[in-house]
Amino acid sequence: MLKKIKSLLKTLGPGFITGASDDDPSGIATYAQTGAQFGYSQLWTALFSFPFMTVIQEMCGRIGLVTGDGLAGVIRKNYAKPILFGAVFVLLIANTINVGADLGAMASSAQLILGIPFFIWLFAIAIGSIILQILVPYPTYAKFLKYLTLALFAYIITAFIIHQDWTKIALATFLPSFSFKKEYLMNIVAILGTTISPYLFFWEADEEVEEEIEEGKMQAIGRGRPRIRGVDIREMRLDTIIGMFFSQLVMFFIIVTTASTLFPHGITNIQTADQAAVALRPLAGNFAYLLFAAGIIGTGLLAVPILAGSAAYALAESFKWKAGLSKKFHQAKAFYITIAVITLVGLVVNFLPIKPFTLLYYTAVLNGICSPILMILILLVGNNKNIMANHTNSRFSNVMGWIIVVVMGVSALALLWSFIK
Repeated sequence: MLKKIKSLLKTLGPGFITGASDDDPSGIATYAQTGAQFGYSQLWTALFSFPFMTVIQEMCGRIGLVTGDGLAGVIRKNYAKPILFGAVFVLLIANTINVGADLGAMASSAQLILGIPFFIWLFAIAIGSIILQILVPYPTYAKFLKYLTLALFAYIITAFIIHQDWTKIALATFLPSFSFKKEYLMNIVAILGTTISPYLFFWEADEEVEEEIEEGKMQAIGRGRPRIRGVDIREMRLDTIIGMFFSQLVMFFIIVTTASTLFPHGITNIQTADQAAVALRPLAGNFAYLLFAAGIIGTGLLAVPILAGSAAYALAESFKWKAGLSKKFHQAKAFYITIAVITLVGLVVNFLPIKPFTLLYYTAVLNGICSPILMILILLVGNNKNIMANHTNSRFSNVMGWIIVVVMGVSALALLWSFIK
């Protein structure tokens, strides 16, 4: 039994880390706002989105594994460049704002727990994140990210500390309710844009290649096609399924926590993850408050490097720059400088007159609108035998993939229509 557990833990890698990074501080804020504003009524979205995000992320992982290229590199070599540059441009904007919101939430949470001023934490976390990615070798860095996923258990524990009406929770999870009000639709699109997000697509594909480089199957991203065994695909698939399940489980319990505490007391406007922690304190006690706040710091340390890194991968592959966390700074200067610039610009976002959460919420909506276009490209790549050889999509993957493209596309159109009206 112990050997099986050790074997499973060894299997966990890019898919699990990608799934965990989906629950970053900005995602936590979106889920906390969902529970605070709508109670249990949108709990069904966690169950609904799980199979779809799993299918899309499995395609991204398989594309990286089979081609030895990141997603941007594959699109550049096989499809129209304007589509690639448009997608990368949106990714850069969205990720930079996301990094800024996450840095702010982490600094605020650290201030809540330890009392050192916000701006000291903000600069320390930003600079620390840049140094970590540039100086720490990839194998150590990957292990560090895996250990940081443990921070997410804070949200599962918090939900069980608080009294819950599990009958209501079960009904809201398995019997979806729906409304065509603009606020309800906007939140659905924001949730889908947060859970099925472009940065996850790019990150997982590239990290599968990084793992192949680490295992000696290839020298660098985009340099040849590695030899793939059936067991490699199966391990990647299991890793991705577990990662996405864990991601949605955490999302589910964050919504449960705020729906059972903030919503009944009329606290419906949560703009940041740390604000959710503060609001929980008088309702759920100090322990729940500390767990929630500590979780924000842990998940932020996981997510900020991934947000900056995924954008850097996409930009580097678009312009044929050398890229990869497996490379040293002097071997991929443009790649690492991009990571540093995104992180520092994200830091500056916290000094703008517009609240980071306002930018972030609309960015999640923008992701919800842009993701279907990227998913169409992913489906086309996944079905292209010239690219994927014998590892093209299964019928199930195609059906699920096209369903979520239609669902997210229709949701985005319905939201746009509600604004026009």
